Amino acid sequence: MVFDEDWSTSPLTWLEERMGAHLARAAGDPGLLAAVDQHAAAVRDAITLDQETLGDYLLGFLDELRETGWTYTGDDDFAEIRLTAICWLARESGFLTDDLPA
Repeated sequence: MVFDEDWSTSPLTWLEERMGAHLARAAGDPGLLAAVDQHAAAVRDAITLDQETLGDYLLGFLDELRETGWTYTGDDDFAEIRLTAICWLARESGFLTDDLPA
């Protein structure tokens, strides 16, 4: 993944720009959609679901991915499904509207 200069100021918006297509693909793939749903449930169980906390969770998850040398490949690995789930949660929770700096 490419980390733009200001990516961390609006991490949820940044994520939607990168994972939105993956999320759209999941809508047409029942197996992938089920995996995204399971990851979303795990995130909801782990944190209080508000915009700031979800953004902080994303930043921490991305820091871990960067430290491990993970790269985006387009495969449906754990990291990509988790990122897609975070994107879905942000969308469904209304954290990506023009009125909110996500």
